[in-house]
Amino acid sequence: MKPILDLDFIDNRTPEQAAATPSCDTHITKDSNTGRARKLYIESYGCAMNFSDSEIVSSIMFEQGFDTTADIAQADLVFLNTCSIREKAEQTVRNRLGQINYHKKRKPGMVIGILGCMAERLKKSLLEEEKIVDLVVGPDAYRDLPNLISEVDGGQKAVNVLLSREETYADINPIRLNSNGVSAFISIMRGCDNMCSFCVVPFTRGRERSRDAHSIVREAKALVEQGYKEVTLLGQNVDSYKWASEDGTESVNFAQLLEMVALLSPDLRVRFSTSHPKDITDEVLYTMKKYDNICKYIHLPAQSGNSRVLELMNRTYDREWYINRVDAIRAILGEDCGISSDMIAGFCTETEEEHQDTLSLMDYVQYDYSYMFFYSERPGTLAARKLEDDIPLEVKKRRLDEIINKQRETSLARNKRDIGKVHKVLVEGPSKKSEEQLSGRNDQNKVVIFDKKHYKKGDYVNVLVTDCSVGTLFGEAVD
Repeated sequence: MKPILDLDFIDNRTPEQAAATPSCDTHITKDSNTGRARKLYIESYGCAMNFSDSEIVSSIMFEQGFDTTADIAQADLVFLNTCSIREKAEQTVRNRLGQINYHKKRKPGMVIGILGCMAERLKKSLLEEEKIVDLVVGPDAYRDLPNLISEVDGGQKAVNVLLSREETYADINPIRLNSNGVSAFISIMRGCDNMCSFCVVPFTRGRERSRDAHSIVREAKALVEQGYKEVTLLGQNVDSYKWASEDGTESVNFAQLLEMVALLSPDLRVRFSTSHPKDITDEVLYTMKKYDNICKYIHLPAQSGNSRVLELMNRTYDREWYINRVDAIRAILGEDCGISSDMIAGFCTETEEEHQDTLSLMDYVQYDYSYMFFYSERPGTLAARKLEDDIPLEVKKRRLDEIINKQRETSLARNKRDIGKVHKVLVEGPSKKSEEQLSGRNDQNKVVIFDKKHYKKGDYVNVLVTDCSVGTLFGEAVD
């Protein structure tokens, strides 16, 4: 629940320590030992969609004779699944490549690949500038990995960053190597048709296309049969999900898909991310209300609280529309429904008064938490081409600090509302600080810590909340 900030990271580790592990929050693929001859190591950066994609890549490579390893020194093939949303994210990957070179020198046959959004955006320049990179593969080209690796094995560099209007990987069963065995991601769509002026996603992930609804339900059903208790339906904009059969006899929108998955089992929690304020419908909200196992939590990125800035961002809604959607959430799902957001400080031409509108929107909505950034211009976006990044860095950082402080106050206030209430918590594992305590999340996606007793991972536990911090609830299990 901690906010993601665009701040400098100072790495004081030795070269050996730096090469062994990444210096920022990532997902690292775990070990699978089935006797295959070669080992694959993947680090995933950025959004949940990247983590889901890495599970697809693991499945493709498993069929090609690769086990996975969590020890980069043992790897024959190293993939960094990258993010391009901010300049800092790209620089993190470049720094990581320098660290991985430590292993490449000790194992000259090691193959290094860049996957994901950074791969698509920077294409061949990665091969030319980063001498240790052997292949570059975009998000829609993972089926081509076996051919590309064969090219590299033959002594060539390899690139495929072609975008697709059809690829959804619907027929590939992801290998859940990054999962805790309780929660899993299911990708329901790929790409994005929204052209937010600050965002690179439409250029790195291509046009929007929805996956066959029945393949999604089959994947969720298989997870239930394997003992999973929670799925998160993923898309850049899940509310615009729309699938139709080829013969035109069947169509499914997002509200209907939610219902199809929720009906699989009352013990399966269903989450989704991300919603777009212009598309979230009352039909979705009433479907959430109808089923107890659809979590009452919505990530609804605002980006700004000012209508003029929202228009410059090409968000296609204004402050009034956003507030209307928040009012609908509160009216249909109640005041306790969790709402989170993304906020950008210091977008092009933003005035102090417009910044204050963002703070006042935060006061109105009372977000449970937010992901907060200052504006970072991304090459190739509409904003980079048409708008001047004219807000001084020190002003951006000061405005971001004000947004963060506002959110900390609100998060604490929202968490204090939960004290004295009993929450149904799905246990995800031990807490980070003590093996004698367990950690899980409640319906509103808040982390809850309580004493272990006889409970275990995967249990649903009723927890009476007795205390809280800005980012965590603390309590005790009750019968």
